[in-house]
Amino acid sequence: ISKTSIHHTLVSFVCYDEFDDTYGCYACNGSSFGKECYYCYQCDRGYHKECVESPLQIKHPYHPEHSLQLFHYPPNHRNIECLCCGRVAKSLVYYCTTCQAIMHPSCAMLPIPFFLNQPKRYDHTLTFFHRQNFLVCDICGLLRKNDPTYICARCNFVSHKDCLYSPRIIKISRHNHRISYTSSLRSGDWSCGVCRQIHSRCATGKDVWDGKELEGVPEEDDIKQDARPFEIISDGVILYFFHQHHLRLEVNIPYNENNRCQVCVLPIFEGGFYSCIKCDDYIIHETCANAPRQVQHALYPHPLTLKAKSGYIDNHFICNACERFGSGYVYQCPIGECYFDLDVRCGASISEPFYYISHEHPLYIALGREEKPICHVCKRKDYKQLNCTTCNFIVCFNCYTLPYKARYKHDQHFLKLVFEKEACKKDWCEVCERDLGDTNTEVFYWCDECFTTFHLGEDPYMKPGQIFYVMGMEVEDFNKSNLSRPLCEYCNNLCRGKNYKTYNHTACSMKCAFKISKDIREQRLTI
Repeated sequence: ISKTSIHHTLVSFVCYDEFDDTYGCYACNGSSFGKECYYCYQCDRGYHKECVESPLQIKHPYHPEHSLQLFHYPPNHRNIECLCCGRVAKSLVYYCTTCQAIMHPSCAMLPIPFFLNQPKRYDHTLTFFHRQNFLVCDICGLLRKNDPTYICARCNFVSHKDCLYSPRIIKISRHNHRISYTSSLRSGDWSCGVCRQIHSRCATGKDVWDGKELEGVPEEDDIKQDARPFEIISDGVILYFFHQHHLRLEVNIPYNENNRCQVCVLPIFEGGFYSCIKCDDYIIHETCANAPRQVQHALYPHPLTLKAKSGYIDNHFICNACERFGSGYVYQCPIGECYFDLDVRCGASISEPFYYISHEHPLYIALGREEKPICHVCKRKDYKQLNCTTCNFIVCFNCYTLPYKARYKHDQHFLKLVFEKEACKKDWCEVCERDLGDTNTEVFYWCDECFTTFHLGEDPYMKPGQIFYVMGMEVEDFNKSNLSRPLCEYCNNLCRGKNYKTYNHTACSMKCAFKISKDIREQRLTI
C-alpha cells in the first residue's frame, strides 16, 4: 500500500474492466485493468493488482543482466519505453539503474511467452533467447540489447519480439505510395527515407506511420480525390469554399499595409489577390486561394484538413512546425484526440525534398532526434527542422517559411531577406527603433537602395483587431499607435509593434499575454 503513496484500505475485486478506467491506474498511469484490480473508495482511484502487490526488486528474463528496482518517477526516464509493451513508462516502474531499462509492473508480472509462432513472418516456431545483447535482428538489422529476442536454432534466424509483429504493407507520411517490407535490397547506395541513414524501423515510427496494416486492403482505398479549393464562375471570378460571396482577381494594385490575407494573415504587397465583390475586408492571396483543402504532410501520419477557424474556443492556435501563434486558416487533423495544427505556410510545404533560398542542396526532415539541433539561421534549438545530407546545414521551419520579400510603408522598394546583421549595414530596426542585437534574431529585411532595415517582430500571423482567449481570459490585439508606446507589464519593454490588452493589463506579445494571464489566474486561485 505504501508504494502507491496512500494510507487507505484498498478493496480487491473482480472488475472485468467494467468500471470507468478513463484515468487508468493511479500508480503507473497505465490502463486496461484486466480481471483483478484494487480500488480505493475514499480517493476514487483504481490500481493494477500487479502495481499494489509488486515486490521492491525483481529479476526478469527480458533483462537478465541486472536486477530491476521499483521506482516512483525514476531519474532520467523521460520517453523511455517499456521493454514488454513498447509504451512510454511513467510514474511507478521497474527500473535498471545501470542500463536505464524500464518495465511497467503490470507488464513485468505477465507470464513470458517462451515460444512464438508468427506464420506471416516466419515458418518455424521461435524460442526466447535471454542472452540477447550480442544478437543482431534479421528483420530490423539492429543490435538492441534491451529488447526481447527470439531465435530459430534450425535456421539461425534472430528477431526482436516487436519486429516479428511489424506490418508488411503500410502508408507513411513521407511517401506518396504504399511501401512494403523486404528482407534485403539489391546492391547500391541506399538511405532511409525518414532519417536519411539506414534504419528499417523508422518507417513504423509514430510520427511517420498511422498504425494501420494495409495487407489485404485494396489500394483504391488510398485514393481520395481532394475537392477543388474554389469554383470558377467566370474569367477572374471565383467562389471560394470558405466564403459566401464571389471573389474577383485583382492585379497591379498599389501596396496598402492594411490589406491582409484572410488565409495566411500576411500583408498583400506582390502578385495577384482575390477580393470579395461585396465585403470590403475579405482579401486572400491568389496563391493562398489555391491551397489544397486536404494535405498529407511529411511531418504527420494522418491527412490534414484546411479549416477557416482553428476549432479551439481560444480563437488562435500554435503551429506544430514553426511554433508561431496564428489566427488565420489552419491545417488540422480531423481525429479529435490528435490536436495537430499547421499554419498555411508550413502546411503548404508538404513533401520532400525541400529547397531553401539561401542553400544550394535539397533539404529533408529528420525526426526522432534525442537532442534539439541548432538552426544555422536563427541559432535557436528546435526538434522540427530541415537537414542537408550533403553539408549538414540545418534550418528550422520558422526560418524556412519566412517570406523572402517584405514591404515597408515608408520605402517604395522591396526589402529582401538577409541572414546576418553585418549585411544590413545598420544597427537598428526602422520600425521598432530597437538595436538589432536586442531582437533575438539573426534574420532581417534590408533595402539595398534606401538602407532600410527591420526585423519581422512578434506574432506576424495574428490578425490585428481581433479578440482571443488566453486561459479563459479575453485578450484583444491592437495595432501599435504612433502616438503611444505603452510598457509591457510582463517584460517591461516598450510595445513597439503590436500590443495586447487583457483586464486592463498591457502585453507586447502573445507570449507575454500568456504570462500575464497565468499570473492573474494564480492570484485569483489564492484569494
